[in-house]
Amino acid sequence: MEDVIRTVKVKLDVPAARCDDLHQTKDRFLHCANTTARWAWRYPNDYCVTSKKQAESALYDQLREETDYMHANLVQKGIRRAIEAIKSGVVRLKKGEKTSQPYFDAWSVVYDKRSATFHRDHVSFSTPNGRLECDYVLPADPEGTPIGEYLLNEDYEFRMSTLQYDRQTASFYLHARMRRTTDETEQSTIDSSNAKHRTVLGVDLNVDGSLAVTSTGAFIGNADEMNHRRREYEKTRGSMQRTGTRSAHLSIRSMKDREHCWMQDELHRASNRILDEARDHECTHIAFENLTDIRNRMAGAKRFHAWTFRRLFEYVEYKAEMYGIEVEQVSPAYTSQRCSKCGSLHESSRRSKHRFKCQKCEYELNADYNASKNIARKLLKKLHSGQTSSSGGAPCQCALASGTLNLNGDFHASVGSTAEGESTDKPTTSVVGY
Repeated sequence: MEDVIRTVKVKLDVPAARCDDLHQTKDRFLHCANTTARWAWRYPNDYCVTSKKQAESALYDQLREETDYMHANLVQKGIRRAIEAIKSGVVRLKKGEKTSQPYFDAWSVVYDKRSATFHRDHVSFSTPNGRLECDYVLPADPEGTPIGEYLLNEDYEFRMSTLQYDRQTASFYLHARMRRTTDETEQSTIDSSNAKHRTVLGVDLNVDGSLAVTSTGAFIGNADEMNHRRREYEKTRGSMQRTGTRSAHLSIRSMKDREHCWMQDELHRASNRILDEARDHECTHIAFENLTDIRNRMAGAKRFHAWTFRRLFEYVEYKAEMYGIEVEQVSPAYTSQRCSKCGSLHESSRRSKHRFKCQKCEYELNADYNASKNIARKLLKKLHSGQTSSSGGAPCQCALASGTLNLNGDFHASVGSTAEGESTDKPTTSVVGY
């Protein structure tokens, strides 16, 4: 038996008089998570607690009382969220990396079937002020949408889901996790029906210039603007902190909220652009560099950039799942130094921060675009090597600005592409041993 998991984002119609109940739930849920984080994080004086059972045994009764006896399952979920973050922090410490006590401030509450009742057209939540029923805001014609294919499909059952709030639109959304269990025969049928093609979109992330560059030639977001805004916020906060007044403290908190909302909005815009590229080019996969240790690997990357990249990846990942697109990370080794045309590797090919010229074939292009194509091909090779059928499985190809390219060097131009576009993307030889 094999599980098919899909996540569907659906807007909720929350009665205006009951919105505060959900905000209260969020506040108490985050209180549980942050209280647990403070209790479990004992570095550098002692070992951090990474046992969910130990944390629940020590904190459950206290947190139930402090949250005015919020639903037991929500208390447990808050505790477990903190412990998972503590575990990640301990892993980083063992690697000799710097990290700190986790802190949770993002609007998010985790519900499962014990704290919520999920229906096909509405959901009932547990809140501090009793149960709250919210209708789903459904499209007039859901056929062909993730809502129609998964949320309204009786073959899928509801699993643990996440309630989130969009401050920009003042709207609540349920990220419903749906599961369908299939047997091996049915799964093989599904696999063969999805075997029409595997097309990969590569995404390169940057600390300056464009925030993200795709293998289809899309330059998305403005990392320079983000850095500038971040520095301006830091300068203003520093100036206010020196005054030390209560008014300044309140202004700093308000500024932090504005900065957080602005950053989230920018990252949502960028993630939507990446998804648009993937869908426009009929991609089945999106490839990112592995974000582990990115602060050590990427020159000029700071904690702010690491947070930005991870959050962007998370946004793309959960949104892509709604469209059946898989998001994976690949090794970042040599993606910026290898030529995406002939496959040769020379450190000196990186002529400048944003320009690449191959020392072997003299192929010249934007360095970030070159890296994004290499990232796509890394996942392409992984998918190709994982095919086990005698026929070779589904065709695997990279999505490029002017068409698609497979590992054998076979280029297929998209409709309307120019000769110049073909010469830019098409390698002269197969990428042997890539």
